[in-house]
Amino acid sequence: MAIYALGELEPSIHPDAYVHPDATVIGNVRIAAHASVWPQAVLRGDHGLIELGERSNVQDGCVLHCTREHPTVLGPSSAIGHSVHVEGAVVGTGCLIASGAVVLNGSVIEDGGVVGAGAVLSYRSRVPSGQIALGVPARNRPNSSFGPEMVKAVVESYVRRAAWFRAELRRLD
Repeated sequence: MAIYALGELEPSIHPDAYVHPDATVIGNVRIAAHASVWPQAVLRGDHGLIELGERSNVQDGCVLHCTREHPTVLGPSSAIGHSVHVEGAVVGTGCLIASGAVVLNGSVIEDGGVVGAGAVLSYRSRVPSGQIALGVPARNRPNSSFGPEMVKAVVESYVRRAAWFRAELRRLD
């Protein structure tokens, strides 16, 4: 896997975390136990901190970055879907950012908040607990379609998948 120090900035990856061999992790990145990072995801902690909470996942093709003013923090038991871009945002516990969404600097997704597929959260946006942000630009609405049980199911499936990949993934050349 591509894990890089940048000067004195070194990633800290818990031994029980899973980072796919085709993911890239650079600099000031902390990955907690049972968190997972999937193929083609890039986590670049050059100007600030990127932190993944326990049991969280960053799925295929995601880009996570940060700034000096805005770290990128993913709380425990949260999921970032395929091809998501998160830049300098704080994501609470039990959140979902669905495929193709963009979440920009200074944004906050409160515990249990959801960002719908393809949504764009502009700078300093907020998604309250129990709400889903949809559209471009994203607007908050009551979340009646993707509740905490569904987020928990996604998180659990990625914890199981990480264990399976850790045990059985092998490269064929």
